[in-house]
Amino acid sequence: MNHLRPDARELIEKALEHHMKGEFDKAIELYKKSIEVQPSADAYTYMGWAYSMMGEHEKAIELCMKAIAIDPNFGNPYNDIGSYLIALGKLDEAIPWLKRATVAPRYEPRHYPHINLAKIYMAKGMLYDALKEINQALRLAPEYVPAHTLRHQVLALLN
Repeated sequence: MNHLRPDARELIEKALEHHMKGEFDKAIELYKKSIEVQPSADAYTYMGWAYSMMGEHEKAIELCMKAIAIDPNFGNPYNDIGSYLIALGKLDEAIPWLKRATVAPRYEPRHYPHINLAKIYMAKGMLYDALKEINQALRLAPEYVPAHTLRHQVLALLN
């Protein structure tokens, strides 16, 4: 978020504090204020995340699309759209969004879309593809415990 004006960045940081406390309405209000100061992919993406936490996945996807329009290099909205489509049961639609997240220039934590892809492939019975994505996630984040757990699940299914 270093690319943002200090006042816009400060509003996002305050919004994230409320967001983490589960105060989504207050967080959304602050994300909107940040956008009024300076529209940013960060504010739109995080606001989408807040809406998703309230079960409003379609609204969250709409906000992520606005984020991508502002900064197509920001990976978070691609992964988030993929996650929201998974939540909506649209696994095949989620795959291209997650793949775009894996190559986005500005994105941390880069291992998340690989885990999301692995979960889709597991659900579709594509266990070797799932294992490939999990191994990529572990190369990026060797200490990420959920990836190790998922890897053991896939290996058990392959035995």
